[in-house]
Amino acid sequence: MKLVISEGSPHGIKVLAAAALWAGNVEIQRLQQEEKVVPFLSQPKLPALQLDNGNFLFTTNAICRYLFLSSGKDITDLSNQWLEWEATELQPACIAALHSHVVQGKKKEEAILNIQKCLIHLDQSLGKENHPYIVTDSLSVADVAVWASIYPLFTSLDSLPDNLSSFKSWFKNVSQLEECQKAAESLLKGQGASAFKAFLQKLPTPVLPAEKPACNEEEDAAVKTLSEEDIAAAAEAWSKDLTDAPQARLRQHPILPVDGERNIMITSALPYVNNVPHLGNIIGSVLSADVFARYCRLRNWNTLYVCGTDEYGTATETKAMEEGLTPQQICDKYNAVHTAIYQWFNISFDYFGRTTTQQQTTIAQDIFHRLLQRDFLLTDTVEQLRCEKCQRFLADRFVEGICPFCKYEEARGDQCDKCGKLINAVELKNPQCKVCKETPVIKSSKHLFLDLPKLEERLQKWLDQTFAAGDWTANARYITRSWIRDGLKARCITRDLKWGTPVPLDGFKDKVFYVWFDAPIGYISITANYTDQWEKWWKNPEQVQLYNFMAKDNVPFHSVIFPACLLGAEDNYTLVSHLIATEYLNYEDGKFSKSRGVGVFGDMAKDTGIPADIWRFYLLYVRPEGQDSAFSWGDLMLKNNSELLNNLGNFVNRAGMFVQKFFNGCVPEMELISEDKRLVAQVAAELHQYNQLLEKVRIRDALRCILNISRHGNQYIQVNEPWKCIKGTKEEQKRAGTVTGVAINMSALLAVMLQPYMPTIAGIIQEQLLVPKEVNVLTNDFRCTLPSGHRIGNVSPLFQKLENDQIESLRKRFGGGQEKAVPKVPAPTVAPETSTAGDPQKLKELLQQVEKQGNHVRELKKGKAEKTVIDSEVQKLLSLKKELALAEGKSPEPPTQKGKKKK
Repeated sequence: MKLVISEGSPHGIKVLAAAALWAGNVEIQRLQQEEKVVPFLSQPKLPALQLDNGNFLFTTNAICRYLFLSSGKDITDLSNQWLEWEATELQPACIAALHSHVVQGKKKEEAILNIQKCLIHLDQSLGKENHPYIVTDSLSVADVAVWASIYPLFTSLDSLPDNLSSFKSWFKNVSQLEECQKAAESLLKGQGASAFKAFLQKLPTPVLPAEKPACNEEEDAAVKTLSEEDIAAAAEAWSKDLTDAPQARLRQHPILPVDGERNIMITSALPYVNNVPHLGNIIGSVLSADVFARYCRLRNWNTLYVCGTDEYGTATETKAMEEGLTPQQICDKYNAVHTAIYQWFNISFDYFGRTTTQQQTTIAQDIFHRLLQRDFLLTDTVEQLRCEKCQRFLADRFVEGICPFCKYEEARGDQCDKCGKLINAVELKNPQCKVCKETPVIKSSKHLFLDLPKLEERLQKWLDQTFAAGDWTANARYITRSWIRDGLKARCITRDLKWGTPVPLDGFKDKVFYVWFDAPIGYISITANYTDQWEKWWKNPEQVQLYNFMAKDNVPFHSVIFPACLLGAEDNYTLVSHLIATEYLNYEDGKFSKSRGVGVFGDMAKDTGIPADIWRFYLLYVRPEGQDSAFSWGDLMLKNNSELLNNLGNFVNRAGMFVQKFFNGCVPEMELISEDKRLVAQVAAELHQYNQLLEKVRIRDALRCILNISRHGNQYIQVNEPWKCIKGTKEEQKRAGTVTGVAINMSALLAVMLQPYMPTIAGIIQEQLLVPKEVNVLTNDFRCTLPSGHRIGNVSPLFQKLENDQIESLRKRFGGGQEKAVPKVPAPTVAPETSTAGDPQKLKELLQQVEKQGNHVRELKKGKAEKTVIDSEVQKLLSLKKELALAEGKSPEPPTQKGKKKK
């Protein structure tokens, strides 16, 4: 083998180190970057590795991976994931940092800010796993690749950041390896990062593919590119009134697909019934799905959002044993806990059900029979772990031990969370029963298997099609491809349990279906409990787009196993079109732990005194879209006080107060000049970007568009100073009117864009501004929805400041050691098994009554009726809304909102 590198290129460090560590027989050749080595490439590409058979490898990580494998070592999926992260996130950031320091002359401390986010991610990952190296206790190819990208920025170990202790320790360990030292010095030659100056000068100025910043020091890119045509088009859209605006869809239950319309089915991963969800669970599935569902409704798309509790399995049996209840009683108890949590977080399910229903049994058994008839099931004898003390076979997640592949000490009986490898429970080293901590014994039992190899060809064909047409997150694609690449194996679908869907086959009637065969079918059965016309959603792939929301650990079961079952059933089932998976949300510097009292769980958030909308906002702001993120009390306080109180809330309140104070509560006349039209175009560009991002389910990024609009608004008010203009000449007073009118219309738009994220706050803004209901269909147009003469209501602050003492108290309270609280079981407003949208005719009547009474109240307010008359009619409206909420299976009490002053 011959390794060809270029002098002065930072990319040479990793391949030289890898060659020294794992391939001593490699010939090293040094050339100039411009020299062409790989004959079939149109442009020179170095480093390059020429193999003994004449083939070439010419990306650095491919070269490192090959050298590592050639030494007889195995690469885990986790190592591959780190290599992909290094290539797509870390390496571009490091090159940008090097360029700004070496070529542009910026201070190293300033340049390193480019990679700060990457370093924090690396530090948190190292700290969480408590290993000396990234993947395991021994050096891997991932360590060398990541280290080599960072090293040119930290050639002096004294400059390493003290606040990233895990990263600092790891970096020193790798830097002190003789092979790594020699590789780096052979290129740096004592010159430090300046050795790469000639190479870097030939590069175009690197542009990071970073997320849109929450704080715009510079004018936004979308604004920079505004043309005169864009500004003219935005001004024309602004001038339109609401007469031709689309009317909001009247949502009547049951919601069914409609020919010729966009029919969207949304599911969020079914939460396991006896686990109280923590903030990471909530953002990973139900809250993310809720934002998208609310957005789809704003777009007037025909949308159904269903979820429910996953109630079968060993975990329920064990919990029932612990609490002295039957499994069904446990399910009833915790289903009510989940329902109350999601109601408090204002999750807008169209139907929240459960899996312990007759429909679940009927549909699961039907899919099973169809697979059996088509010869997609196998029978085999399985060696299983059985706990003699508990007198039961141990389900996969109720046995832990040491991973046979990476030696992780807390691997589950089905999969290792560290290296990602699938495991048979009997392969674990030193297994323990999680219930009693005894060592289980191996026993044999006959089981049924899904013949995934026989389904692999049709599954691969479907995946190719849906990957091309659908919006799957990068981690979902990667995890799915990893499963397929490793080759599919037959997977057991039965378990030796009592609590589950019974297997309808002689010889197996003492068994139940395994939860990962059974649970995803819950989406279908829950829909069937919502409407007897469920097949219009679930056997209608031509008309229905299916979106699944989940955390990344659930991906294989939704992208491989469940689709394989439905394909094998050959019953025209609707398969997932868009699979949206988050990474993990950590808590401060560690993991959530109910037993240790670490972190905020769903049943505790309400007791913090922080309104649900603030929780929603912050979780969505730090949503782990591309990599793991962390909840931080200090950051929550910062984002509340800066982004909500000082930015968004300040703008909306100022605009409303100017209308009240200077114009007697009526929107003034507006005569737009070029500056105003440019602002209107800026807002329209942000709105267009918001729509594009949410259509791609980039929820966190779209939230930045809202904050950008309010930031533009604050700057606009600050520059134009309407509070001064109103005291000046007639022309200046007219200018104050225009600025105030534009600002109040921006507030009205923000109230609509906020609905998916902060529905309560959005409703308060609309109530304060008396926004007409016609605005609640979102398009790409920013229209003047509050014209001159429109009277607004009473304006009051939207947000309260979070104080440091309050936050420190909460940090201590949830930092571990608090008493383990038994979840409060609310008195359900409806029986759990009938948590339905209600009688369609009754709902229709109530919706019409609420709409009619709401219009009546608005007319009274516009006509300046007596306060006592208005108050009386408002009480009638509130009573109707409570009745409607009960009919929909929701809490009749609105979430409490701090900061709204009583009048």
